[in-house]
Amino acid sequence: MENKKFDLNSLIGFFLIGGILLWMLYYNSDEQTTITTEGTPEVTEQTQNENQKSEAVEEIVPKSQDSLAIAQAKEKLGAFGYAAAQAKEGTTTIENDVLKLIISNKGGQIVSAKLKNFKTYDSIPVHLIKDGNSAFNLSFTTQDNRNINTKDMFFEPQKSQNDAQASFRLKVSENQYLEYYYALKPGEYMLDFAIRSQGLNQVVQNKDIALDWSLTAYRRAKSISYENRYTEILWEFEDGNTDYAGQGKDEQEEDKQISWVAFKQHFFSSILLTDDPFQNGTFVSKNLVEDEEIDTVYTKAFEAKFPIALKGGEFNETMNMYFGPTDYKILDNYQRNLDEIVPLGWGIFGWINKYFIIRFFNLLSGFLPAGIAIIVLTIAIKILLSPVQYKQYVSQAKMKVLRPEINELNEKYKDNAMKKQQETMKLYNKAGASPMSGCIPGLLQIPVFYALFNFFPSAFSIRQESFLWADDLSSYDVIAELPFHIPFYGDHISLFPILASIAIFIYMMMTTGQTMQTSQPGMPNMKFIMYISPLFMLFFFNNYASGLSLYYLTSNLITIGIMLVIKNFIIDEDKIHAKIQENKKKPAKKKGKFARKMQEMMEEAERQQQQAKKK
Repeated sequence: MENKKFDLNSLIGFFLIGGILLWMLYYNSDEQTTITTEGTPEVTEQTQNENQKSEAVEEIVPKSQDSLAIAQAKEKLGAFGYAAAQAKEGTTTIENDVLKLIISNKGGQIVSAKLKNFKTYDSIPVHLIKDGNSAFNLSFTTQDNRNINTKDMFFEPQKSQNDAQASFRLKVSENQYLEYYYALKPGEYMLDFAIRSQGLNQVVQNKDIALDWSLTAYRRAKSISYENRYTEILWEFEDGNTDYAGQGKDEQEEDKQISWVAFKQHFFSSILLTDDPFQNGTFVSKNLVEDEEIDTVYTKAFEAKFPIALKGGEFNETMNMYFGPTDYKILDNYQRNLDEIVPLGWGIFGWINKYFIIRFFNLLSGFLPAGIAIIVLTIAIKILLSPVQYKQYVSQAKMKVLRPEINELNEKYKDNAMKKQQETMKLYNKAGASPMSGCIPGLLQIPVFYALFNFFPSAFSIRQESFLWADDLSSYDVIAELPFHIPFYGDHISLFPILASIAIFIYMMMTTGQTMQTSQPGMPNMKFIMYISPLFMLFFFNNYASGLSLYYLTSNLITIGIMLVIKNFIIDEDKIHAKIQENKKKPAKKKGKFARKMQEMMEEAERQQQQAKKK
């Protein structure tokens, strides 16, 4: 994602993986569209409740259709008093096989958006919009300087000849109106949406017109804090760049030339797209989760506001709306850069996910259970990286053979750090070994590790897929509930993170005897990393996707197995020792210009050090 801020979640993950890899480096998811106009008791009651809450609406809606009431409405609303006089409560339903939308006469806006094929973690149908958690408003000023907010006005639904279409008109007269147009296609989460008008060129001022869309995101997952990390407002600006407002308590951002805005609720998104980019946009994100034990209903509150200009004196905005899963495959198929809503990582990490991990995992999950697909994916990655890892293990073996001689040098020159460094480098050069030869192969693995760290929390295909004791690989697994809450850990015990931490610790212990050296001044304490990394992973991953922990568990078990095979059947330490001794007898290789320069600098530094001691 271009221009995407590096959020705290990614930063923590990056340092976690970096810490583990530092050790490794150092040691190594067709019903025909129908439309019905109805006044269901549930929605009608909701509309009535909303009316009771809005004193402004009560004031502008006449209690009767007499001439006095109409005159009063016109006095307050000017030309739009005609619409208030014709006010009628009701709703219109549009649905297909995947999506059900209920649109209210009040505001002409969507008051319910239900995804038919998905349920929340507690088996409740997924509603992206319901119970007044969203508002869509167009604000403008009339020629007689009256302020109009469409969310408080009553539109008149218009049945079209085609059952796949519905429109709502806010009338000034029978032939003058502002219209919202909706069209839902079979099998699609994306619908056509337009704002247009007829005969308003002498009614509305062409200035200070604003479209304001807001939504308060409902909780969908077991862990509200985990879900909240991936709940955010994103937008596309200036020909393909994307950005988001951040995870803070109250974030606000502005950009120009906005093509779409998305209210992402981790695995589900509500998106507004426009064919003609908005000149600019203001985006607000408010974090509603201060305490995950108390704030359990909503995650964040979003708002997006855009200025609109009349075209030829009329409204004419062609747009789309999307209410559906945050599924990379679905979003990518629209070819509108919506795949950037899925946080796959920046730079090379995102490329690895887009062009390898996602494609290969989708292939596997097409015929394998999700858990098995994760294991097969892990095996494939380990095979792909096996040549790199083999070189890393060979380097480890060489360093182990040289350990006694390095210890001798450390003891012999314990009072002369410069000389000790020089003699150690000579030994490495003669033996054909180098600590860096083990680091470089490990560095090549970092992009894959971090790409997978981004992939699993965003993989819609593993949502509510079970494996062994985990009932949802996109969320944490639970083997025991705690009667209390532990900060940063939670109120449950997840088994996959425990097993993955144990596997990492075993791997580190296996490398201890092979490569552990005394920490050099200014270098990290490797023993500390060995113990803290598994513990940190145990806490951090307890609320994370169990699919990610399953990957790390499988990966480390395979790594341990490979190490045992290489150590016992492939690498012969005696032969390595003999080869090193043979290399030591050969004339030293001619040093390059850089190496010679470095040696000269070290020798000069040593001379200066000796002179300083004499003084």
